[in-house]
Amino acid sequence: MADLTEKAAFGIAGLDDITDGGLARGRLFLLEGSPGTGKTTISTQFLIAGAQAGERGLYITLSETDAEFRAGAASHGWDLAGIDIFELIPPENLLDDQQQQSLLYSSDLELGETTRRIFEVFERVKPDRVVLDSLSEIMLLAQSPLRFRRQTLALKHYFSRHGATVLMLDDLTADTNDRTMHSLAHGVIHLDELAPDYGAERRRTRIIKYRGQRYRGGYHDFVIRSGGVRVFPRLVSAEHRTTFERSQIETQLPELNALLGGGLSRGSSTLILGPAGTGKSVLTLTFVKAAIDRGERAAMFVFDEELGLLFDRALGLGIDLQAMVDAGNLVIEQVDAAELTPGEFSERVQRCVEVYQAATVVIDSLNGYQAAMPGEQALILHMHELLQYLNRQGTSTFLTVAQHGLVGDMKAPVDVTYLADSVILLRYFEAAGRVRRAISVIKKRTGTHEDTIREYLIDSRGITLGEPLTNFQGVLRGVPSMIGGNEGAGLLMPAQTD
Repeated sequence: MADLTEKAAFGIAGLDDITDGGLARGRLFLLEGSPGTGKTTISTQFLIAGAQAGERGLYITLSETDAEFRAGAASHGWDLAGIDIFELIPPENLLDDQQQQSLLYSSDLELGETTRRIFEVFERVKPDRVVLDSLSEIMLLAQSPLRFRRQTLALKHYFSRHGATVLMLDDLTADTNDRTMHSLAHGVIHLDELAPDYGAERRRTRIIKYRGQRYRGGYHDFVIRSGGVRVFPRLVSAEHRTTFERSQIETQLPELNALLGGGLSRGSSTLILGPAGTGKSVLTLTFVKAAIDRGERAAMFVFDEELGLLFDRALGLGIDLQAMVDAGNLVIEQVDAAELTPGEFSERVQRCVEVYQAATVVIDSLNGYQAAMPGEQALILHMHELLQYLNRQGTSTFLTVAQHGLVGDMKAPVDVTYLADSVILLRYFEAAGRVRRAISVIKKRTGTHEDTIREYLIDSRGITLGEPLTNFQGVLRGVPSMIGGNEGAGLLMPAQTD
């Protein structure tokens, strides 16, 4: 038998993290969830992890045939060596016509016979890990809550005496209000499957109970892919504190540095707000290029724009993203909000920071990121943890939000301005018969900044900032008026960009 002082790991990194190492040995646990949530996949990985550690595994199935179970394992490319599969079907002699007419209910005989055969196969295999699939069949055979409780209690004590770690599966089809196993089990793991109006289904798990054991509470996203289940533990920023020097980082544009009060602090977050087409993505590329030229690495997560178009557009501005990627200095990931769960996104960001050592992270944009979240409040909480985590890692983060409208009163789909350390505002305005762009800094927690508004141009040289627009008022409303001086004072003329 296995060492009872050690835990029985699932072999699923995220789930072992949530349960603080796995399941306590010699105890009975409940894994519950509706059909299709991944119970069989998780329990099979649990047995495979045991087999790889030299432990004997036993899979007892009352609802799935041996062939179905092996086909499911084969679809993931799994080797079932070291795992015994026992297909427990009702004996034929309990289902004949004569037995149906007996004074004893056939379910009484079936339940007793089922239990006896479970004990027999356990004595023969002597496993360290047992999976029983599923409790719904036993509940239907028991027919009453009292008999079901007595039967499962007998199974629990029997397995406990032999030191086996047992995982019982419940598909919640017999009686969703029955909580008998919640009181009997040493721990309860619940699986959920959510179906959004559009996009792939979303799966999540939660530890409902774990006696005498710390665990990571709340819901955690997980996915089922070829090769098995991947669980993404909920990000808790307080667990990732590091020490670093909060130095000031500069861009390669003196005017932008002046607007930012000399630059931005390392380990801070910057939100770039503005309507569509104002150059939010281009501005983030300016910060990315400056970071890479300093010898650092950067990561970009692009929700809204196709990567091929982004690479071509950046090249037209004199920024060769492909060369940065080929040199290993930049990671760019296309994010499909309809397919990606928030938990998996956080895990990708963590990997870029902790494994790839990215010092600058760009999320473009929060509009697309919001589509991956179940609600605005969830987005706020998720972004709070993610930004706090990145700040504590010394990572400089840049986020973009596209506001609704072009001029005048602007509306943002979600207000995260209070979460960011700095906020850069981009605006359209009309002057001298042309549509122009203006930039201003409206918030910076880590120091002073200019309170002016500057015009900027985007051309083949990238972004060019002009002098402060001191002779105008109403620029942010979109239709400014002169307050003195020459009519064109402070404006960038087209001739200057040739």
